[in-house]
Amino acid sequence: MDGMLSQEEINALLNGVVGDTSDADMSLTDAEKDAIGEISNISMGTSATTLSSLVNQRVVITTPVVEYATWENIAKSYDKPCVFIQIYYQDGLDGNNVLILKEKDVKVITDLMMGGEGEYIEGPLTDFHLSAISEAMNQMMGSAATSVSSMLETRVNISPPKSQIVDMDNNVDGENIADFLKDSFVQVSFRMQIGDLVDSVLMQLYPFDFARDLYQRFISTTSYT
Repeated sequence: MDGMLSQEEINALLNGVVGDTSDADMSLTDAEKDAIGEISNISMGTSATTLSSLVNQRVVITTPVVEYATWENIAKSYDKPCVFIQIYYQDGLDGNNVLILKEKDVKVITDLMMGGEGEYIEGPLTDFHLSAISEAMNQMMGSAATSVSSMLETRVNISPPKSQIVDMDNNVDGENIADFLKDSFVQVSFRMQIGDLVDSVLMQLYPFDFARDLYQRFISTTSYT
């Protein structure tokens, strides 16, 4: 019917998409969203095992939720300093994505990696925290890349991740972090639990073209429909 919104358009509005949701460049089909969720679920499951070995704690990363978001949405979600980790692909895939971890989670992971009990979380984030979380993410996303390699039947490698502290209270421009953050993008949210120390959200952000490329490669090598 004329004037009626489709379910996809309603979902997009509820998820905070800014702009014309009929623009194919700023939306995904249901099949594309499902495939991104499946790929993310498998790769992060592998990452959870890797992180568990680094922190000597049980790590659970749950099935992701795939949505659309804008920088304004992200900025409102993080009122304290957080850490953005940029992942760049060297082989197999062309593009990058961004992981977001909360301040406390980074401190807990760092302390556990250093043999602590995960309770030394006082003081500000430092270069030491960035170095530790970069190493953790390098190993986690390296194992995730191996999983993606198997799914896509092609070699996938990443560059060493780059971490930076971002204080959302200072009116940070997302475009200065990653170019694709200036527009709407794909947001993949995971619940992350580390022992009884962390019960939080791990966020992964994709540009739309990267997400669609993942989907095309995925369906070309599987019977996924």
